Amino acid sequence: MPIREKIEFHGHSGNTLAGLIEKPDSEPLATALMAHCFTCGKDIAAASRIARALVKQGFAVMRFDFTGLGNSDGDFANTNFTSNVNDLIAAADFLRYEHLPPSILIGHSLGGTAVLNAASAIPESRGIVTIGSPADAQHVAQQFACDIETINAQGEAQVNLAGRKFVIKKQFLDDISDTSAKEIGKMKKALLVLHSPSDETVSIKEAERIYKAAQHPKSFVSLDNANHLLTNAADAEYVANVISSWSSRFLDPEKTERPKVANGEVTIRENNHRFTLDVFSDSHHWRADEPAKLGGNNTGPDPYEQLLAALGSCSAMTVRMYAGRKKWPLEDVVITLRHGREHLSDCEDCDTAGKQLDVLERDIQFIGDLSDEQRERLLQIADKCPVHKTLMGELDIRSRLIDA
Repeated sequence: MPIREKIEFHGHSGNTLAGLIEKPDSEPLATALMAHCFTCGKDIAAASRIARALVKQGFAVMRFDFTGLGNSDGDFANTNFTSNVNDLIAAADFLRYEHLPPSILIGHSLGGTAVLNAASAIPESRGIVTIGSPADAQHVAQQFACDIETINAQGEAQVNLAGRKFVIKKQFLDDISDTSAKEIGKMKKALLVLHSPSDETVSIKEAERIYKAAQHPKSFVSLDNANHLLTNAADAEYVANVISSWSSRFLDPEKTERPKVANGEVTIRENNHRFTLDVFSDSHHWRADEPAKLGGNNTGPDPYEQLLAALGSCSAMTVRMYAGRKKWPLEDVVITLRHGREHLSDCEDCDTAGKQLDVLERDIQFIGDLSDEQRERLLQIADKCPVHKTLMGELDIRSRLIDA
């Protein structure tokens, strides 16, 4: 089942912005950051459908409301194109903190123009996608062309955009007047331009301008018969399929070379030559890491978490096996473990005074219609699991140097 998480983060001006992260229930292939169209929001049908379709194909997707729109704080009248670009960069910073750095930036309409301008400030982004986007932000002024004279004369005006009223200030006009297509040529990232020849809001000539300004690699796909807002669900699904196929050429995850591992052995290799490690058994591969506060990337459990997991999982398996043999009504086993240290204050050997004792605490819940005697017996059985015996028994760790 896909995972949906409502999130909040701080935008460029400190306002709280509302967003949504959707991801598959397995490790995502990559993360896409989406920017919606002018005066729209993250929940517009096209954005929602594209995001859901990408999640089905293994991508994590974040979409959010720009300042002053949707569920985000702030006053739309005080925003402009530059603030949208900065909100995008803030969203990328949030994803980086959440260990989901955005590999793909997707923008619809003016959101695509913002993505083109934000791309250089988001180093993880490798692929840029525009959907029905103008080459520069000045194009958006066509949507309220009749009000421009009033805005320039009075400093602001209330305009009607897609049936809704918004206040546009002169600072907005001044801001978009400084934009151009020059930034597109500076991106040095793969670009996919999606545009409909029948788009009546943004002419397909804008797609031509974007394509000509961009450096290779670049691709163009025509969205035949689609309207500007992609209100047809099939068009949004098609866009997601194209993005997924196109991005596979440069987002193919680095394949970790699997070593030969004998049954009963575990091999550990460095992943980033810092704290991230690849752990291999004969048939499994997982990550070990340290939390971000200790300098890691938090891509997997830390060493002590893995130790606790080994003890807890072995305990649960042993209890389950015993209850099954006895045909006891054990419905569920829940085990919570902690690692800590206690000072050895009362010690007969004075040489060990001040030393610490490692303690593994294990809280066990047996759920089911069990008698007190059965619960007590299951607790005793948990202490007999193989990992428990290993940790409590005579343990000698022997290290030897192997030639590289």
